[in-house]
Amino acid sequence: MSEQQALLVESAESIFESVGEATFAEAWTAVEDAGFGILLVDEASGGFGGDWADFYAVMREAGKRALPLPLGEMVLGTWCAHRAGLEAPPGMASIAVEVNGEVRDGHFSGVLQRVPWGRRVNAVVAVASGRAWVLPTHGARIEARTNPAGEPRDDLHFGKAAATPAAVDVDLWLCAALMRVGQMSGAADSALAMSVEHANSRKQFGRVLAKFQAVQQNLAVLAAEAAAVNSAGQAAALARDRDPAGDGAELEIAAAKLRANMAVGTVTSTAHQVHGAIGFTEEYPLHRLTRRLMGWRSEYGNDRYWAERLGVRVARLGGAGLWREITRRSDLA
Repeated sequence: MSEQQALLVESAESIFESVGEATFAEAWTAVEDAGFGILLVDEASGGFGGDWADFYAVMREAGKRALPLPLGEMVLGTWCAHRAGLEAPPGMASIAVEVNGEVRDGHFSGVLQRVPWGRRVNAVVAVASGRAWVLPTHGARIEARTNPAGEPRDDLHFGKAAATPAAVDVDLWLCAALMRVGQMSGAADSALAMSVEHANSRKQFGRVLAKFQAVQQNLAVLAAEAAAVNSAGQAAALARDRDPAGDGAELEIAAAKLRANMAVGTVTSTAHQVHGAIGFTEEYPLHRLTRRLMGWRSEYGNDRYWAERLGVRVARLGGAGLWREITRRSDLA
């Protein structure tokens, strides 16, 4: 971790921790004032000049605290708009990669599906067919939906909303998948930390839970899963930084999202087994992590989607081609 990234993570930790009991508006103001929205915009354009490893690190910190804000979406939306030469979205913004509609004669008619925090944001950066455009949400009809954690995932209906699309060479779906991997990694780490703390403090049959071999085994499995997710996520972020002009680290991000998805069942069930009944109560914070993990698993590609995408990529390379690709990427490291 570079000195710049260490300072960034320290700042994120401090701010995310401080907004734990704040209202939605207060929390967003604190995060926005800290400048996280321009994390991926280059310094020459007035941004922070961060890279994908920085972005991944910040998303991990957000995931650790189950931060209930569209932070990652704002970062990606601002970056995508900048790449397309569009004016940055005003105020709080989100992204849309599931677009059912079209832009015709400078107007968009259709639906932006499952927009994170759609009812809360001021604008949405939509990407489809190699074009991006910014849509203010004030004229949209909002069909409210939520994920398992209760976070908004709304459908936004537009009828001839003014839109000026611009060409953009961004696979926003891939970038959003990396965002979720970071959040899932952070949430898994926090679920592990809470489970270890609970096992070391809770007594049963005259002994702390951590003294029981079965509990120790469960914690070891949970730790291995959390470490595997973070390892895959870090590798994906670094791969994207190393080869930005290539395929956007599709192979690494596909593997990372699939690995993160596969870990969810083990992480959530094991954490709740260690905690017992208390882990299911509304007052205890474990569910804020586990419900988000269950929701994030299906967002920006579920298990089947990424397994197929990864499989098609590997099959297209063939045996010899796969080995050459792996060694090429290893050489870049």
